[in-house]
Amino acid sequence: MAATKQPQLFNIILSDPSGGVRGRPSRKIAVAAKASLYDLAEAAIEAFDFDLDHAFGFYDNIINWTRAEEGYELFADIGQESRFPGVQKVKISSVFLAPKQRMLLLFDYGVCWHFIVQYLGDAEVEPAQKLPHVIESNEKTYEQYDSFGVEDDWDED
Repeated sequence: MAATKQPQLFNIILSDPSGGVRGRPSRKIAVAAKASLYDLAEAAIEAFDFDLDHAFGFYDNIINWTRAEEGYELFADIGQESRFPGVQKVKISSVFLAPKQRMLLLFDYGVCWHFIVQYLGDAEVEPAQKLPHVIESNEKTYEQYDSFGVEDDWDED
């Protein structure tokens, strides 16, 4: 099967830890067909106005990532022990094989932001459109560092 050159479309939903998505923020993003899982994660995280400043991984078990049978982790790319391959050299086309396929993108293993990444197929974008590109944004997102009611005390006098 020949690799497609058409940009790929993904629906990214910021889910709750149990995989719940009702009323949760989502983004539809187009990424280059040749993009890596790292590129996809970067596009997804930045689409929610988060900084890509923590480790992450993709897992086939949406609800319990520790029981995933298939996964890809940044840890493997940075020389840390990992039971899964890395994300930097793995192309999205070798992981997301059919529309509607989903994986969990777990970002920041301390806070554990859960993003459900669903492959939608080929994206329809203008030929000159720079990729990655947010095609649709639904619902306001959360603040990356104060979503748990933690007050910032750095500005104390």
